[in-house]
Amino acid sequence: MRLLIVQYGGDYREAVKRFAAGGEETYYGQKYSVDAVAKFGKKADEVATLCCLTEHPYNERLENGVRAIGTGFTRKIQNQKLVGLAKQFQPTHLILRTPNTAIIRWAIQSKLKILLMLADSFNSKGLRDKIRYYQLAKLLNNSQIEWIGNHGVTAGLSLANIGVNPNKIIPWDWPYEMTPNFFPAKNLQLNQETYEIFYVGSVIESKGVGDVIKAIAQLKTQGLSIRLKIAGKGDIESFKNQARDLKIENSVEFLGLVPNKTIVPLMREADLVVVPSRHEYGEGFPKSINEALYSRTPIVASDHPMFLKKLKNRDNALIFKANDPLSLAHCVKELLSDPALYHSLSSSSDETLKSLQISVKWAELMNKWLFDSPEHQQWLFEHRLSSGQYREWPNLAN
Repeated sequence: MRLLIVQYGGDYREAVKRFAAGGEETYYGQKYSVDAVAKFGKKADEVATLCCLTEHPYNERLENGVRAIGTGFTRKIQNQKLVGLAKQFQPTHLILRTPNTAIIRWAIQSKLKILLMLADSFNSKGLRDKIRYYQLAKLLNNSQIEWIGNHGVTAGLSLANIGVNPNKIIPWDWPYEMTPNFFPAKNLQLNQETYEIFYVGSVIESKGVGDVIKAIAQLKTQGLSIRLKIAGKGDIESFKNQARDLKIENSVEFLGLVPNKTIVPLMREADLVVVPSRHEYGEGFPKSINEALYSRTPIVASDHPMFLKKLKNRDNALIFKANDPLSLAHCVKELLSDPALYHSLSSSSDETLKSLQISVKWAELMNKWLFDSPEHQQWLFEHRLSSGQYREWPNLAN
């Protein structure tokens, strides 16, 4: 078996070397996923990761036995070259962590064994999206693609709703060790001099970072002092300039990329956690929501389609209209003036987190597919989206 794993972002080589030097995880589950790939390598002839976005091109065998291939593409992916790099490895098995149609078509033509392991949502907004997703669904329904994993049931439903056969979709999740029981429910202290809001994720417009900054500026005009902490990498200089233009540069702190082990403590210290993704961002289900639930710090989230089946307004979060800073500012002000609601949202964290749990874990799904047996085939069959075990979720036709 020669296994090739293709991923859009995330530099496998960099992560392996960082961990070997005693470095920390930069996102939840990073070491788990790095180690899982290395374990596959002990059973296969060779395992390679092909990272679509890397600062420099490379092709080297790492200390853990995995071959790491970097494209050297920093912005735009050159599909012809990407397929060429995949061909050079001569895989027999392919795991795709990104729905790149050029790679998918090549793999189908090459009659490889194919598994997709996604963390994406597929929400059609306009005609262009509908056409693109129709073509993608037709490709994914090819019999050469055996299974399609997606992060969470709602993300799996979004695949089914664009026409992908639900019999081949399997929802998956990361393994979680923490529970909200580590912390007591929080109480709101009214009339603080300054309240703190925390955001973690990619620092880009489609994740709603600019909307949060505008909301902070709006709240300042209403006499509410907010300090926003932003953890993550991206277009930091652009958003620093935005904060400066809005005269709130002293109210916004950019932490950069921080060790993942600091995320829950930072959330716990904050008064609110904001998850402001716009609809155009293809969320699966962000780990930041789980981490916020662990911390028991109340969540203010956008009405992104991937959130609404799990986060309910005034039940376990406050929900605002995405891409609407005024709506976000209104929710923040409402929550920071209502101690009873604040405590209720914090108290609901445990039950909310339980409702999000999925038994299928990321590495387990790939392992069952890679090392085929009648027992593993039965396990995969029992966990498909159409199996009946996900009845608590809305009908696929909705």
